[in-house]
Amino acid sequence: MNWIAWALLSALFAAATALLAKVGVAHVDSNLATAVRTSVVVLFAWGIAIATGKHVGLRQLDGRTLLFLTLSGLATGLSWLCYFRALQLGPASRVAPLDKLSVPLVMLFAWLLLGEKLTIPALCGGLLITAGAVVMVLA
Repeated sequence: MNWIAWALLSALFAAATALLAKVGVAHVDSNLATAVRTSVVVLFAWGIAIATGKHVGLRQLDGRTLLFLTLSGLATGLSWLCYFRALQLGPASRVAPLDKLSVPLVMLFAWLLLGEKLTIPALCGGLLITAGAVVMVLA
């Protein structure tokens, strides 16, 4: 499969995540819900890594790679804590579009920090995502 297929599957599972999480946080503290979800993700990810034999590459990771993966993990944890709290307090149909503002933010940061090209079509797409999120939240 190419990256587009993987990205579409990611979107499908992210949509399922939002709906399942909304039901899951209904009667529990959002931080506890995040901890349970994260534990499942950890077990699942290590299970996949071990089952495919990729866990042996752990010894070959350098310090820079470990630093950035650790920082990414911290950012993910903070994102999930905020997302679950938002789901607990608001409707999933409005929380999810605001969460997707991560797309234009990634585009901006990738341009500023990673030197990725920001084309006119990409800029238009990012602006449309932003406008769509605003419209959905204000509706």
